[in-house]
Amino acid sequence: MLANSGIIQFAPMILVFIVFYFMLIRPQQTRQRELKAQLAALRRGDRVLTSGGIIGTVQLAREGSPEVEVEIAPGIRVQIMRSNVSEILSSSAKPANDVKTKK
Repeated sequence: MLANSGIIQFAPMILVFIVFYFMLIRPQQTRQRELKAQLAALRRGDRVLTSGGIIGTVQLAREGSPEVEVEIAPGIRVQIMRSNVSEILSSSAKPANDVKTKK
């Protein structure tokens, strides 16, 4: 009888933890995994938002390098760490230096 009352007392706390896990923790982990995959796939022409609130366009992103070069204004380029990119606003379907030729 005492064992059952102990379980009943902890049941609300266990239920709250389960709700927190499925409503807060799990979705956040999913977003982090998606962002990590997007950061690994950064390429020239992608518009990004940094953790400092600066919006820019990726100009140089070497595979395996922790740094990317971002143009924040015409002619102004800065080197930032990939980990400082908080969101990818738009991804280019092809590199920005591709130019269509007229026939």
